[in-house]
Amino acid sequence: MRRVIGIDIHRTFGEVVIWEKGVLRHAGRVDMTRTALEGLGRALEATDEVVIEATGNSMAVSRVLSPFVARVVIANPLQVKAIAHAHVKTDKVDAGTLANLYAAGYLPEIWTPDAATERLRRLVARRYQVVRHRTRVKNEVHAILAAHLVPKCPHADLFNGRGRAWLERQAVPDDERLAIERNIRELDRLTEDQAGLDREIALGVMDDASVRRLMTITGVNLTVVTGIMAAIGNIARFDSPGKLVSYFGLNPRVRQSGLGAAHHGRISKVGRSHARAMLVEAAWAAAKAPGPLHAFFVRIRAKRGHQVAAVALARKLTVLCWHLLTKEEDYLWARPALVAKKTRDMELRAGLPQKKGNRRGPAYAYNVKELRAQEAKLARQAERTYEQFVARWKTRPPRAPAGAQRPGPPAE
Repeated sequence: MRRVIGIDIHRTFGEVVIWEKGVLRHAGRVDMTRTALEGLGRALEATDEVVIEATGNSMAVSRVLSPFVARVVIANPLQVKAIAHAHVKTDKVDAGTLANLYAAGYLPEIWTPDAATERLRRLVARRYQVVRHRTRVKNEVHAILAAHLVPKCPHADLFNGRGRAWLERQAVPDDERLAIERNIRELDRLTEDQAGLDREIALGVMDDASVRRLMTITGVNLTVVTGIMAAIGNIARFDSPGKLVSYFGLNPRVRQSGLGAAHHGRISKVGRSHARAMLVEAAWAAAKAPGPLHAFFVRIRAKRGHQVAAVALARKLTVLCWHLLTKEEDYLWARPALVAKKTRDMELRAGLPQKKGNRRGPAYAYNVKELRAQEAKLARQAERTYEQFVARWKTRPPRAPAGAQRPGPPAE
């Protein structure tokens, strides 16, 4: 006999409702602790199916209850409109609505990542928070200097050795000097934390063929790749590149009513925001390097401007990632010396020792000026090929309607 267990979970407790033969029955509350959840799991049947909404602790709840029941389903809260727009909204009603929707087959569920992907997601999220904190600390120091009319630092980085030496010579009040020193100490601590997270991330993905494959794309480094792979998980769950574009929120909004034309607006931004930011960052880097991606950026920029061109290039990178991962192929216009350098940087970030006597290894080739120039020349040639292809595509004759007879050869 099929039963569906709906649980409206909160930070400290969850409301449990059981659906059976079309009838809902309230089963009380359960504390959000491992002991209490295991007790609930032992009270359930092996054929039961549990439904919860995606929250901060939903993955932990799923891991605890999964051994006791047939399946644990995590629903997408943004798409459960029956709960979001209900006039009568209580924990019991929400749990019952989850059970009813799943029993009727109308529940929009999310993909549950495996343990390795979930760990990578946590590490990437923590690194992102550390980077944001470092940025805030740096901005506080710049704000102090601007408040006291201190001129701009003549060095490239205010927080490297020469920049800090210049900062110590600036005349600021004593309390502001103490504030700057506190921020510098905090910045050093955060830098150490970021290096530790980088080491954990690099060690976890060093042997991942998908990560090495995506690093062959121009402008895509390890930080971008780990952000993308943490969001994707298994590429097989996206049966088309458009699905992946939509998952990252890079698809345009479309509005159409009746027989009117469809209006395309800005990108939806519904999906993995961190991966979308990483792709836009990679797009700006790819736009500066010679190659087909640069030519695409220039073509869109001429019509729509820099910002739209960067987002369009981020979308193209998403499509490119889908094809490379699905077909298990490297980027056609990869620059071998640059790829070797990115791979070696990943190894060093993971803490691998320096290789003795490896001055002629693959990564060293990036330091050879002639080789870099040769690869850049090939990239510019690929860029010109792309431009010629686009020019031919724009001047092609219009496609004949379906069923129309193709014109034959000219009469002699």
